[in-house]
Parts: sequence; C-alpha cells; structure tokens
Amino acid sequence: MVSRPSAPVSPRITAPDLPDALEDVTGLRARTDVLAVSVNALAGDVDAVHARIAEARVSAASVGHLDLTGTHLVDVAIDEMRAVEVVARDGAWRNVEISGGRIATIDGLRGRWDSVVLRGVHVDYLSLPSAELSDVLFVDCRFGTIDLPEARLTRLAFEGCRADEVDTRGLRARDLDLRGLEALSFTDPRALSGTWLDARQTELHATAFAQALGIRVTA
Repeated sequence: MVSRPSAPVSPRITAPDLPDALEDVTGLRARTDVLAVSVNALAGDVDAVHARIAEARVSAASVGHLDLTGTHLVDVAIDEMRAVEVVARDGAWRNVEISGGRIATIDGLRGRWDSVVLRGVHVDYLSLPSAELSDVLFVDCRFGTIDLPEARLTRLAFEGCRADEVDTRGLRARDLDLRGLEALSFTDPRALSGTWLDARQTELHATAFAQALGIRVTA
C-alpha cells in the first residue's frame, strides 16, 4: 500500500540572481532584450510586449497599464510597484520576486511561472486562468479575488495571506498548500481534492464542502 504524504512538498524557490552592477535605464520597450539593468520610477503606460528582461531590478514603478504580454522575465526583482493593470498573458517568469506595493489587476492568462514569489503585495484581482505555476509562494499578501479556472499548480503555497474569493473551477493541483490562506469562499470546493487545509479552514467551509458532495445541510 502506498503511504500518503504527511505534508505537501514546499515550493522550491530560487531568488533572482542579480549582478553587483546594474545599468540605469529610464524605461522598457516592446520586443527588446534587456540584461543587467535597474529601472527606477517607471511611470505612465508601458508597452513591453514580447521582450526578454533578465537580471534586472524594477523599483518604485507607478504605472497605469504595464503590458508584458508574451514577455520573458528571468531573475527579476520588482520592488514597491503601484499599478492599475499588469498584463502578463502568455508570458514566462522564472526566478521573479515582487515585493511590496499595490496592483489592482494582474492578468496572467496562460502564463508560465517557475520559482516566483509575491511578498507583501496587495492585489485586488489576480487572474491566472489556464496558467501553469510551479514553485510559487505568496507571503503576507492581500487579495480581492484569485482567479484560477483550469490552472495547473505544482508546489504552490501561501503564508499569512487573505482573499475574499478563490475561483477554483477546473483547477488541477499537486502539493497545493492553502493552510496559509484565509479565504472567505472557494467557487468550486470539489476542485480542492488533494490540496491541504487546516482544521479551522475545513470547519469554516464545512457547509460549502458538504453541499458540493450533495449533502443537505439544515439548521
């Protein structure tokens, strides 16, 4: 008989590998290859679609619309970003850390994230439908909605996070640790099969879980 694991496998995180010296640049552009740069005080609407940004730090950005559609981020640190919308559809992120700041919307449709950390970020709407996320960690983050329909998650965990709603329709996950996420509701509790919750969370959502199993709950 195969024994069940007693705990989920933790995300395997690699911090962004940044060189000691970074070249200061004033902005980002579409379809460019950017290496070893420091971008300070990025502002306005920024078009960086289908670019490749590597070994870079982005600090104190205050943007309206940041378009990273199809963009590859490798070894990138983003500090204290304020943004109305970050569009990262069909993009690939590896060894990326976002620390602090507030972002109204992150649109990561069909995104591929590998070793990504969000730390101390307030995100009103995190949209990751059909995304593939491996080794992702959220620490001390506040979310309005986390949208994960049809997403594929491997070794993803939360620590000290809160969310109003998590859309789990069609979710497939392995080693998904939700014990550090205080969520008010899950759209489809049936999709949580195989994930990890603590006793308090299961008590909080017991009625929803029972209804998902066809159990009638009465007062």
